[in-house]
Amino acid sequence: MNTVRQQELLAAFGLAPITRFFGMALSYDEQGHAHVNLPYNPNLDYPGGIHGGVIATLLDTAGWFAAAAQSETGWFATSEFNIHLLYPAQECDLHAEGWVVKSGKRLSIAEMRVSASNGELVAIGTGTFVIL
Repeated sequence: MNTVRQQELLAAFGLAPITRFFGMALSYDEQGHAHVNLPYNPNLDYPGGIHGGVIATLLDTAGWFAAAAQSETGWFATSEFNIHLLYPAQECDLHAEGWVVKSGKRLSIAEMRVSASNGELVAIGTGTFVIL
């Protein structure tokens, strides 16, 4: 695991306006999985629960940072991602996890999931991330 690259990404994460606005926090585990935590914020609610766009943002962020950590240099862009919203998340903290399934010269494929603070699986997704 390239901890230098992870430290660079952690610093970049802290500078991104959207992560600060949402109040997200990023960490990596020993396997290189990216973990993104989002404390509950009622401003992100929609009738019926936390807005699906917030959950999609968490999935994309976790996949992107997992893919970027696999590369020694360069910057990635999300090429595409697919999500399945499984259950509504209501008034809870959220946790996203992303990991790389396949990494190539130009593309990385990641799987991601979002869980509620009670452990319930809220959403799953896959993403393709291209190195620029």
